Parts: sequence; structure tokens; C-alpha cells
Amino acid sequence: MHVHLETDRLVLRRFTERDADLLVELDSDPEVMRYLDTGRPTPRDVVEHEVLPRILAGYRQHERFGRWAALDRADGRFLGWIALGPPGERGCELGYRLRRAEWGKGYATEGGRAVIGLGFGELGVRRVYAETMFVNAGSRRVMEKCGLSYVRTFHVDWPDPLPGTEFGEVEYAVTGEEWERDGGVLRGAAGLGA
Repeated sequence: MHVHLETDRLVLRRFTERDADLLVELDSDPEVMRYLDTGRPTPRDVVEHEVLPRILAGYRQHERFGRWAALDRADGRFLGWIALGPPGERGCELGYRLRRAEWGKGYATEGGRAVIGLGFGELGVRRVYAETMFVNAGSRRVMEKCGLSYVRTFHVDWPDPLPGTEFGEVEYAVTGEEWERDGGVLRGAAGLGA
């Protein structure tokens, strides 16, 4: 896996064992977690003993894919994370989670474009997809700005459904051919480093 990627405003780097506090802080905001999992903050012990070890193990299992800590290139502050999951049946899953103070600044789009460009440009990825709740308009906008198009709405029978679950989940995707045909959406990202 690339140790880091750089864009105009971001440094995307691998997480380390020392990053538990960053993930705890990110996942402690109920608004950040509103459309995720249980919709509640992730307890510290879960971050330390499940979430972070799973991220680190992912680097060993799929060294060229995973979750990157997103840092502000100017001052190094932690913004959240951007992920490109390993290839699966439907392609590679794009993911992102940002601190609420960083919403609406284009960071998720910039980081998403960077990892999608890496996937299609260097990693041989054929399709990138992302999913969110239908009602999560902000995340859907990021998907569209990253070059993904609406594919479908589907319903999942969650044991503890979040408000809005009744409207379903949505999938967005882009193929390598579509990305190339459109000239790549990566125009705003510069200097992708290894």
C-alpha cells in the first residue's frame, strides 16, 4: 500500500497504533455517526480493541488498499479518513468520514478523487462504488462530485434501524472506462506520491 498520498490540500497517510485518540475523537461526535452503524458514538475500548486493529490488519492483508488518515497539508491537523477497500465482487468500496468542523470544505471529494485515481491509475481497479443511506444527502453529493453515478436503491433489514432507514440505502459507482472517458475526475489532485 502507498504509505501516503498528497493532493493540493491533503496528506493521506496510513494509520498507526498511535492514532487511537484521533479515531475516538472522530467517532465520538453523534452528528458524524448519525448515518453509520448504530448511529451512536463508538466507545474508546471498541476503537482501541476492534476498529484500529482491523484497520492495521487490513494493511497486512491488502497492502495496496485500506483506510488513510486525512491530514491538512498546511498545518497537519487530523480531518478524518478516506478509504478504498480491496477488490470484491462489486469492485472497490470508497469510504470517508470527516470531523464535523471539516464538512462542506471539499476534503472528502478531494481525498475520494485521489484514492479513486490511484485505484484506476495504478492498482488495476475496474469499478469503484460507495453506499450510504438514501437520506444522507451530503454523502451522496460527495459521491457525485467524485464522479460516481447513482446505480440503485436497496433495503436492508437492520436489527436496530436508524431514522431514515425506511427510505433505503443507495449505491453509486464508476467504472475505469467511465473514469477514463471522462478524463478522470482527478484534475484537482496534484502530486500523488508513493
